[in-house]
Amino acid sequence: MMRRFSLLSLLAGLAAALFFSGCAGVADGADPYYVTGGKEQREIFRDLFGLLEEEAASGPEQFAVVLEIAGEYGKLKDYGRLINFLSARCSDNAEDPYTAYYLLMIAFAYSGQEAWDVAALYFDRIVKNYPDLQIRGESIHYVALNRLINLVTDKEHLVWYYRELLARFPGRIDAGQIYFLLGQAYEQIGEWNAAITAYTQFLPYYGTVIQGFPNAYTYAKQLVDFNNSPKDWTFESLSALVEAIKRALRTGNDRQLWTYRAKVNFFDRSWGQEEDRIEDFSDFTISGFMRGNQIRFSPELDEGSNANEAYLRTWGWSLSITTWYLYFRKIYFPPNPEIHGRWEWAGVYYGEKW
Repeated sequence: MMRRFSLLSLLAGLAAALFFSGCAGVADGADPYYVTGGKEQREIFRDLFGLLEEEAASGPEQFAVVLEIAGEYGKLKDYGRLINFLSARCSDNAEDPYTAYYLLMIAFAYSGQEAWDVAALYFDRIVKNYPDLQIRGESIHYVALNRLINLVTDKEHLVWYYRELLARFPGRIDAGQIYFLLGQAYEQIGEWNAAITAYTQFLPYYGTVIQGFPNAYTYAKQLVDFNNSPKDWTFESLSALVEAIKRALRTGNDRQLWTYRAKVNFFDRSWGQEEDRIEDFSDFTISGFMRGNQIRFSPELDEGSNANEAYLRTWGWSLSITTWYLYFRKIYFPPNPEIHGRWEWAGVYYGEKW
């Protein structure tokens, strides 16, 4: 799973990095606005701002003092002063090579205020407008991207963030999770070919857990398999499909009946059984279940049918459970407008409906 960072832990870790330069000073002396807290705390701030005044501008010692001051504000959860302090320093020297570091702390400060949208703007600004920095071996861009994928809902932005993580930090992330989420983001902005590519790249990561999507592997595999199939079993309408099925049942033509089934993603299960099984019916035939029997069927579709799914009750099969409900599904596949909206016989439910 991806690592999460809090403002205080980030500041504490970064305070030991003494070999970077800082931005220009806020003002001469200790500005009364920045001296806050109880008596002891105020003395600490006076001492730190005194040190800040003494150290050479843009030197590593000044940078260390800036981190100490920021850390004190973080302990107090005084995010307003922390933001103002760091913003003032960076505005005085916009060309400072370590501005991105200060912006990162500002972003975490806004997170501490639960100003998530503002925090996201700063994280985004860091990765798109500033070179990466390594602080004690940690990439600022990685930290920012890792936060952005949890803060941002715009799918086009998410596509960019996921692609950056995959391209730049493949060893730091759960690649399977990111490939699936990338596929989801592409799908929601209508980039179906890119979505299928992302789902294809996700499939080797079998067993990856996607929070909120327990059937992620099944979903991706079914979509990829359907995309790669000939799709020559589909019918233009539900009525045409049902009529063909009934004709084959009426005449006992098991060979013809079996040609009507979906050649990928076809399932058989009992009512209420888990829906994440993916069966291979390539060596399965239906003739053994029809032999010597007249399969009967209801004249009308089951009342549970709707505009996207339909059920036909049948009975007389040579099986301990003699009643089967044939399941028909309207195809949802926007990548291919000629197939999208057609119908397929997608599976079988055994037994009477609950």
